[in-house]
Amino acid sequence: MDYSELLILVENEVVRLFEELSFTRLEYHNLSHTRSVVESASKMAVKFELSAEEVFIVKVAAWFHDTGYFNGDAEGHEERGAKLAAGFLDIHHVPESIIAEIKGCILATKLPQSPQNLLQQIVCDADLYHFGTTDFMSNNKLMRKEAESRLGRKISKSEWNDSTIKLLKEHTFKTSLCQQLLGDQKRENLNSLKAKGADKKQMKIDGPRKIEQDEHLSKPGRGIETMFRVTSSNHQRLSDMADNKAHIMITTTSIIISVLLSVLFRMMEETPHLIIPTATLLIVCVITMVFSILATRPQIPNGTFSKESVENKSVNLLFFGNFYRMPYEAYYEGMQRVMNDKEFLYGNLTKDVYSQGVVLGRKYRLLRVAYNIFMFGIVVSVLCFVVAAYMAHKDLQ
Repeated sequence: MDYSELLILVENEVVRLFEELSFTRLEYHNLSHTRSVVESASKMAVKFELSAEEVFIVKVAAWFHDTGYFNGDAEGHEERGAKLAAGFLDIHHVPESIIAEIKGCILATKLPQSPQNLLQQIVCDADLYHFGTTDFMSNNKLMRKEAESRLGRKISKSEWNDSTIKLLKEHTFKTSLCQQLLGDQKRENLNSLKAKGADKKQMKIDGPRKIEQDEHLSKPGRGIETMFRVTSSNHQRLSDMADNKAHIMITTTSIIISVLLSVLFRMMEETPHLIIPTATLLIVCVITMVFSILATRPQIPNGTFSKESVENKSVNLLFFGNFYRMPYEAYYEGMQRVMNDKEFLYGNLTKDVYSQGVVLGRKYRLLRVAYNIFMFGIVVSVLCFVVAAYMAHKDLQ
């Protein structure tokens, strides 16, 4: 199946619909918006390295997702758009399985969005991509004008801003890509609406103290994330330093052991008085090497977690040792719970920092033992060599 040729036909069909069925009330859900959604979906398809068939599915869904406005009101436009897409694709002999996927992607954009797989998530995020861009305010004005045209009445700024704030608060980007790229700007857009006085009604209900508390809780969000990032980075640097110290000790003791085994043991018959000092130094180096290796030897959990641990928020999904044996679907579902639950997310970050600290404590404790053994062992060994040399010299006399 030539997906490129079919996509051209799909684009021509949707453009034709927009040009032939001109609706003045579609100030926002127009051809410009549709092209923008297709462009956003295309970018995400590249980032997620989708197959040709999957790219076809998300692009067709993006082209048809708002065509339901042509033959009805806003209510139920997703179902009508999915039906239009299915009818067009059926004429061009597209397999039923692909048509079902496309319909699922279109229907998933219905608010509140409930995508069931990655392709549906991509289309959902592409549809509301502007929530996390600097174009949000201008698009929001167009949406208000379209709503006024559809309702046949004026909508006050206060009423519209309240509904928009509610929408932004309830919305979450579905893909990890959009959460990372658009999350900060979306929060800025939300704060900008609040700064314009859109929360006056909420202030009257909850009182100034409640609003101050809400603002106080929301402000340190970025500071908390910076704290976790800096702490994790510091722990990583300390871990690298510990590994370097262990490698230095392993290398040093390896060289000494090699010299002892290759040179001194061959001289045992000629210098029997060096047996005890040499054995002492050899034992010290071996024990030091063992503790240095233990400090760098990784400990990995069983790599699985249960649904109960996710429900109880007791598993840390940010550490690979807790999920590397799990199927992607189970891990994805768990991470969605983490990203949509602030308490769960910060709990995971806290556990991750704590786990790093525990590992660091073990590393440095073992390293301290290794360095102490080496330091005192070298002193004892040198003293043994001095005593042995003195005794040998005395015997010669």
